[in-house]
Amino acid sequence: MQNILVTGGAGFIGSNFVRHLLREYPSYHVVAYDKLTYAGNLKNLLEVHDEPRYRFVRGDIADKHSLAQAIREHNIDTIVNFAAESHVDRSILEPDAFIHTDVVGTYVLLEAARQFQLERFHQVSTDEVYGSIPEGFFKEGDPLEPNSPYSASKAGGELMVRAYHETYGLNTVVTRGSNTFGPYQYPEKVAPLFITNAIDDEPLPLYGDGRQVRDWLYVEDHCSGIDLALHRGAAGEVYNLGGGNERHNIDVTRLILRLLGKPDSLIRPVADRPGHDRRYALDCARLRALGWQPAWGFEAAMAETVAWYRQNEWWWRPIKSGEFKAYYQQQYGQRLTAG
Repeated sequence: MQNILVTGGAGFIGSNFVRHLLREYPSYHVVAYDKLTYAGNLKNLLEVHDEPRYRFVRGDIADKHSLAQAIREHNIDTIVNFAAESHVDRSILEPDAFIHTDVVGTYVLLEAARQFQLERFHQVSTDEVYGSIPEGFFKEGDPLEPNSPYSASKAGGELMVRAYHETYGLNTVVTRGSNTFGPYQYPEKVAPLFITNAIDDEPLPLYGDGRQVRDWLYVEDHCSGIDLALHRGAAGEVYNLGGGNERHNIDVTRLILRLLGKPDSLIRPVADRPGHDRRYALDCARLRALGWQPAWGFEAAMAETVAWYRQNEWWWRPIKSGEFKAYYQQQYGQRLTAG
C-alpha cells in the first residue's frame, strides 16, 4: 500500500484524510480524485498543494475511462472512496444524482479495483444506512433500513462492495461513520450552517422540536478510524465508527451560540424534513478492538471548529454567496417565513 487514490478527495472528510495520510505516512503517494461538484473545493487542499507526494486529478468516479487513466498513470494500488452526494435534504429534492454517484459510481470503482487487481478497496459509508434506533446501539450485522434517498444510495453502494468481496474475492473494507464535523465542511450541513449564520446574526433554522439525536464525531477522529480500518481491518469486514457523543440537535445549537457569544433568540424552529430519522447510535466495539479511540472530546472539538470558521471567513463567505444561496432559499425560504 503505497499509492492511494482518495476519491472525493477535495470534499470535506476526503480532503482532511488526504492531509492525514501525507502527514502520517512519509512514504505514501496520494492522489485526490474529485469531480469538483458544488461541495468539492480545491481550496480544501491548498495546504498540500506543493507537497511532491500529492497529486490532484479531476474526474467522475462513474467515468471508467478517466478512472482507469488515473490508476495507470499513478500506479494506484489502493482506493479509499469518499466520493458521494451526501446531503439528505438535497437527496429529497433531487435523488437522481445520488443514484449516479453513490451506486453507479461505486460499481465503476469496484470494477476498476477488480480489473487492476488493487490491494485494497475501502468504502466510506454512514451510520444512516441503519435507519433510526429509539434506544440501544446499532451493530455491524444489523439490517440496513435507510429512510432517505441519500442513505438508500449509500446502502446500495455498500451492498455492491459486499458482493464484490464475496463474488470476486476483492479485498474490501467498509466504515460506517457517524455525524462528522470540523474544518472545511460545506455549509449546508448543520454545524457549519449554524456557525456561519450565527456569526452573521442570521436565524438558525432548526428542524422540528430539535430533539433528534446524533452521535457527533470530529473529522480528525473520523480520519484516524478510517486509517486504522484501512490498514488493519479484516477483508470483507464492516466497522462502525462513532464518536460516542450523543447530543440532541437543540443542545448542539445552543452550544454553538454559547461559543460565539450569541443569543438563543437566533434559533428559529422550522417544519421538519420528510423521513427525518430520530436517533442514530453506534456500537463501535469492533473497531475499538483494533485499537481505535477518539482523541477529541465533543465540546473541545466544537470549540475548535467554531474558532476555525471565525478565523477563515475567506473560505466560507464565497461559498455562501454563490450556488449555496439559491439552495438555501429553496430549502429554508418558505420554512423560515412560516416559522
